[in-house]
Amino acid sequence: MQLVEDLGYHFRDVHTWWIGPVCPVLRLVHPKFVAPLLQAPGTIAPKDTTFYGFLKPWLGDGLLLSAGDKWKCHRRMLTPAFHFNILKPYVQIFNKSAGIMHAKWQRLASEGSARLEMFEHISLMTLDNLQKCVFSFDNNCQENPSEYIAAILELSALLSKRHQQIFLYMDFLYYLTPDGRRFRRACDLVHAFTDAVIQERRRTLTSQGVDEFLKAKAKAKTLDFIDVLLMSKDENGKELSDEDIRAEADTFMFGGHDTTACGLSWVLYNLARHPEYQECCRQEVRELLRDREPKEIEWEDLAQLPFLTMCLKESLRLHPPVPAISRCCRQDVALPDGRVIPKGNICTISIFGLHHNPSVWPDPEVYDPFRFNPENSQKRSPLAFIPFSAGSRNCIGQTFAMTEMKVVLALTLLRFRVLPDDTEPRRKPELVLRTESGLWLRVEPLSTGPQ
Repeated sequence: MQLVEDLGYHFRDVHTWWIGPVCPVLRLVHPKFVAPLLQAPGTIAPKDTTFYGFLKPWLGDGLLLSAGDKWKCHRRMLTPAFHFNILKPYVQIFNKSAGIMHAKWQRLASEGSARLEMFEHISLMTLDNLQKCVFSFDNNCQENPSEYIAAILELSALLSKRHQQIFLYMDFLYYLTPDGRRFRRACDLVHAFTDAVIQERRRTLTSQGVDEFLKAKAKAKTLDFIDVLLMSKDENGKELSDEDIRAEADTFMFGGHDTTACGLSWVLYNLARHPEYQECCRQEVRELLRDREPKEIEWEDLAQLPFLTMCLKESLRLHPPVPAISRCCRQDVALPDGRVIPKGNICTISIFGLHHNPSVWPDPEVYDPFRFNPENSQKRSPLAFIPFSAGSRNCIGQTFAMTEMKVVLALTLLRFRVLPDDTEPRRKPELVLRTESGLWLRVEPLSTGPQ
């Protein structure tokens, strides 16, 4: 991570990394230079399959990994699943899951303060949210061990490990190893869970009929992700197959838990190191909820937290959950300075490098939420800040993620003071931006506990 920062000071647009003596990877770190790739059609600059291919046995042909006409069709069909009318009821789920996590923190801190590893606690909470929003399934995974949750966490860890072992990039070698066999077992377990939910939901839909099914869901005030997928049809009236639904549900579980937990962990770290900003956020939340019982965040509140949002965005800039994305050029791609990326080259759009580029962000290592006030934001290229990528293949779940992070952050600051740990973490890029030995912070309960 330090090398990426150092190179950004010397090469402020594009530079080359070599994998061994034969494979050059271009790293782009400036808005003008990432634009030709992010704005290119998928046929010209599709995702590089080297690493993404490792995910295929788990995620199938979901939005993350599919390409061409299949990707376009599924993106169109899935977009309604992220409409604000679907997302609104999820805010209640986020409040409840945050409350469960905070009650656990209260118990751990009952004698003063608790030293907690943020990724561990917050990942369980985000997985709890996703199970409820994707499957309407609640197994109290924050308090009790869950085989399904353990399998997802194991798959994520095994993928990170494999990524760093170049000799295991070949499938036939990897699946001969103990890790490869563990990966297969965890995939089978996750698929069996998703398949069982889909089959059960299909039977309900068939026996009740669509109208009755929707009436029952309207009464419960939630339409989960599986429901939306089951009722989705393309322009020819064709439904998604069970295999397609499983791929999209598994993709959402994978893509939604680690990234959001990472974003929340790092913003708490940044606010712990800047108590003045933490206190400003807390006062903003207190003012918003001052006459309300129980003290919960509602959908309409999300737009009433401007400073908290600025703090969250600045943390996503400084510590982007996904440090880089890759593309493979199927034809020559011209760059703004006249140079050309040759056909066949692998390119990395370094989100971390872009967010730390001193020619885009003055004093890039300084945590300064005021970079994101309206006036400063208008002066910058929209491609200067891309924690959710950009262009046609941007993250379809970014509104879901931002909503979840705002709700959980607001409630956490309302109920706890977050303090830095004695040891400074060392950043480590895995599937998401983690640290070498966990992200430890101390939390002190404030007078208002979870309602």
